[in-house]
Amino acid sequence: MSFVVADSSPESLTLIAAQHEDWIIQQAITLLEKRVFKAGPALNGPAAVRDYLRLKLVAEPNEVFAAVFLDSQHRVLAYEPLFKGSVSQTTVYLRVVVQRALALNASALILAHQHPSGMTEPSMADCALTDRLKAALAVVDVQVLDHLIIGKGTPYSFAESGLL
Repeated sequence: MSFVVADSSPESLTLIAAQHEDWIIQQAITLLEKRVFKAGPALNGPAAVRDYLRLKLVAEPNEVFAAVFLDSQHRVLAYEPLFKGSVSQTTVYLRVVVQRALALNASALILAHQHPSGMTEPSMADCALTDRLKAALAVVDVQVLDHLIIGKGTPYSFAESGLL
């Protein structure tokens, strides 16, 4: 990575600092991907997945709904952002989630989305969607292990809150 300093004005230095911070964040994501999502790791606990999803989603300006698809041993098959929406909502199509799970031959998955507002408490729509996805995926023998809501602070876990 290289920077060209045209001048030393405060605006120029702020831009350079922001570019450097973006580079550091990208390096952190790459390191986490290598640790957590290298070919076929088993997920031994929620902390690594929570941290990874937080890094992936927290800076998104609009809601993004994503899934981590897992095999029968809970090894990662893929992470995919599936739907993008507005600052306050996104439309999630059950059929698309089920199709991706089947296409990847997933046995389980972890759902995630972020609230750009920073609030991590689930809305009634979040709870209803989770229930509908869980039911739809159960029909094809795919287990929903968790649904995380990313925002400011600790992500909200449906599983840890007893909602799954």
